[in-house]
Amino acid sequence: MNLLQTLIAFIFALGLLVIIHEMGHFLVARLCGVKVLRFSVGMGKVVFSRRFGADQTEWVISALPLGGYVKMLDAREQNLDELSAHDRKREFTSQNVWKRIAIVAAGPISNFILAILLFAGLYVHGVPEPIAKIRIVPEQSVAYKAGLRGGEHVTAVNGEAIALWSDLRWKMVQLAVEKSAAKLDISRPDPLDPKGTLLDTITIPLNSLTPEDLEGDFLSALGISLARPPAVLGKIVPNGPAMQGGLQEGDLVLAVDGKPVADGLAFIELLRDSANKPLKVTGQRAQREFTAIVTPEALTQGDRIVGKIKAEVSMTPVMITVSAAPIDAIIKGATRTWDTSVLSLKMLGKMLVGEVSLKNITGPITIADYAGQTARIGIVSYISFIAFISISLGVMNLLPIPVLDGGLLLYYFVEVLTGRPISARFGEIAQRAGMGILMTLMLIAVFNDIVRLIS
Repeated sequence: MNLLQTLIAFIFALGLLVIIHEMGHFLVARLCGVKVLRFSVGMGKVVFSRRFGADQTEWVISALPLGGYVKMLDAREQNLDELSAHDRKREFTSQNVWKRIAIVAAGPISNFILAILLFAGLYVHGVPEPIAKIRIVPEQSVAYKAGLRGGEHVTAVNGEAIALWSDLRWKMVQLAVEKSAAKLDISRPDPLDPKGTLLDTITIPLNSLTPEDLEGDFLSALGISLARPPAVLGKIVPNGPAMQGGLQEGDLVLAVDGKPVADGLAFIELLRDSANKPLKVTGQRAQREFTAIVTPEALTQGDRIVGKIKAEVSMTPVMITVSAAPIDAIIKGATRTWDTSVLSLKMLGKMLVGEVSLKNITGPITIADYAGQTARIGIVSYISFIAFISISLGVMNLLPIPVLDGGLLLYYFVEVLTGRPISARFGEIAQRAGMGILMTLMLIAVFNDIVRLIS
């Protein structure tokens, strides 16, 4: 069932992005007076086609669902002698260079516009997200040495106000790619006043992060993670280890075997590593402290044995919902799209100089996996995924590689500067080189996908 859901989520997302991209080319081509012969979703053999409109444009679904194309009337591909004078004027290469630039650029621009609208819709709707509160920080970590201890609420990064954990992570990843320091404005509990807070600023250096750190959870590499609620027990399973040990719903776990328990996640991790081992649990019930002996039951989970006491332990962090008015949401969506595009280009640049691993290049298998995962999480996550992939598609197509839109734009801007188009011979050689580059990138991406799948 998961495989089917993954395939459906992947095909829908990819189909939508291809249609939006090619529709950009199609609409601007029509606006510029260019005749469109075919609009194809997919590549390769045609499996379905219908003709519509005054130009009898052929609308096609092709066999390979990894891309699409818009075929325009083009003197390089067909003989125009038998066409009417009106149609010959609608041939693509005879249009002035600015029209050709507009037609080619319209595809990637459409992907960026889609991302802006999707982000804006999410901002208007408002999504419950964890606040930017930090969990207990491990000693010897970069964050601990910088002054973080846990329980701090981050309110700004390098002067930019934030409210959500996702905002914190996004700002930090941008700074991590640049290896710049992150200045966090925080509020932290006042040790002298349980209800009071102290304001402070902590500077965390990010130059210690390696390319391998950026491949995974780089915040954890710094010692930063999302705060979790205290270890309060929820529903107790009858006759399970928790009930047999005397634990009750609503109990707050303070310590295990004399060692303080930081939060619910820490308690669960400790139980998992303590299968069949009696534990002395110190807790609080109705403002009174108590102790209980609990032995986690050994259960098989995947390829390992874990301990469980069969009681609910909440790990849901403090959540807030932040929404925006439509105009503000569009501005925020445009900002997020721009920042993501710039970050993608920076990552590509750092890959070329070896500062970021090529393992970050992902292909269709990983994208399909993420499509399935986000679809199972919920519509909000899935929409966010589509927005990010739309940006990636737009950025990828603008790279100055022949056979991509960016390569064609490069040709046309050279024509603007020199006053004449590039030679057919140069274009042919560049196309072959571009195809070689593209195939190399695809092989790297598929190789990375297979390695991730195996590991």
